Amino acid sequence: MDTESTYSGYSHYSGHSKKAHRQGSRDRHKSPRSKDGSRSEKSVTIQTPPAEPLLGNDASRTEEGQDDNWGETTTAITGTSEHSISQEDIARISKDLEDSVGLDCKRYLGLTVAAVLGLLVFLTPIAFILLPQILWRDDLEPCGTVCEGLFISVAFKLLILLIGTWALFFRQPKADIPRVFVFRALLLVLIFLFVFSYWLFYGVRILDSKDTNYQGIVQYAVSLVDALLFIHYLAIVLLELRQLQPMFTVKVVRSTDGESRYYSLGHLSIQRAALVVLENYYRDFPVYNPALLTASKSRAAKHMAGLKVYNVDEGPGNNASGQSRAMIAAAARRRDSSHNELYYEEADHERRVKKRRARLVVAVEEAFTHIKRLQTEEQQKAPGEMMDSREAAQAIFPSMARALQKYLRTTRQQQYHSMESILQHLSFCITNNMTPKAFLERYLSPGPTLQYDRDRWFSKQWTLVSEEAVTSGLQDGIVFVLKCLDFSLVANVKKIPFIKLSEEFIDPKSHKFVLRLQSETSV
Repeated sequence: MDTESTYSGYSHYSGHSKKAHRQGSRDRHKSPRSKDGSRSEKSVTIQTPPAEPLLGNDASRTEEGQDDNWGETTTAITGTSEHSISQEDIARISKDLEDSVGLDCKRYLGLTVAAVLGLLVFLTPIAFILLPQILWRDDLEPCGTVCEGLFISVAFKLLILLIGTWALFFRQPKADIPRVFVFRALLLVLIFLFVFSYWLFYGVRILDSKDTNYQGIVQYAVSLVDALLFIHYLAIVLLELRQLQPMFTVKVVRSTDGESRYYSLGHLSIQRAALVVLENYYRDFPVYNPALLTASKSRAAKHMAGLKVYNVDEGPGNNASGQSRAMIAAAARRRDSSHNELYYEEADHERRVKKRRARLVVAVEEAFTHIKRLQTEEQQKAPGEMMDSREAAQAIFPSMARALQKYLRTTRQQQYHSMESILQHLSFCITNNMTPKAFLERYLSPGPTLQYDRDRWFSKQWTLVSEEAVTSGLQDGIVFVLKCLDFSLVANVKKIPFIKLSEEFIDPKSHKFVLRLQSETSV
């Protein structure tokens, strides 16, 4: 197909479609700014770590330099653009960048405060022990056996506290939450007040009076380390153990295609529950494919385009409303015939999918028969004919390329599988001695989102919309929405009901039976 002629054939349609889409984009961006006094929703933003690349969720994007025409036929991609950018879009993108900078500063500030406070906590017991030795060493009482044993106790307790703190707090952040984590902030405040109180008591009762009882001073430092260990136990209970018991069931529905999943959550805040939903979304939900939604939209547009309305009875003021009512009535009258068309379209699509799936399975099985793994003694006999897994994949791929391309186009999955990714998967299957069915598993049915390349699905920014404060805990009936560029996830929270379980005892000796015979029964 000639690309220039294709572009010229679609130029008129592309111009009108771009204008219409640009106007719809402006209206869509203006609508949230309307003043509605009844709306009480709060919108905040969840971002992934900035080290990840800024990649959108546009299914039509391809890698730079990537050739998608890897079959025998070629297709020139022409026509309309799915997204247009207006001045309001540019302003919104600038605002998102400013918000991301603010979130980065907030995160680094929190990490700095936590690091300084942790360093103060670990240095305080050591300072309590060393300061008397430095300031009034000659006046101190000699440290006996018990005092020296306390040194070992302090050392090992600090080592245990250091390992526990590293395991609990020093983790790679998975996301930037819009508000502070309440329990973590409370623990930091508690630790600060606790250490400040110990320093205040130490300055008044020990430094000012220059206490000579060195064993008592060491015992005071040991009590501080013991209290810090108890605070660490409290942190484990609040941050890790409290949320383990399931208390709520969350139903998550994708707004575009109605795909839904259920998850059980414990006592979590709304923002942390949103993070759990997003983590499970990338693992459990099939990849979002906007191409599957175009069939129903084109069918509805075709029905409405075939209607012509003539309104001669009503005045000019009521012309628009009259036409709307007439079009709705005409569409209702055509409802009986439209469902037959839908039925035959779906049946024809299923027939074509099954036919091309059978061709693909046969082509892949025949291609795999040409590959044989050489044993050690066979590798020495024919060194010139040996190939690695990559070369073997490139050798057998042309025999299955056409069937695979037609199947992916029929199921509208071609934008998620490039030729390079298919070759890598084929090479992986050959290396691990996998069967043709194992190779086809990725293509015969849409897999989870994480199965595909990140540039096909990854969304850097999600927006959390909730009527309640995002730091409040989950409650029965709460609904929150997670929005990205192309779709949104609607989460509905329901509390797990209280279950009352009773017990009934059955005596094993009561299992006695009698054979009841009738006259016509033959034994």
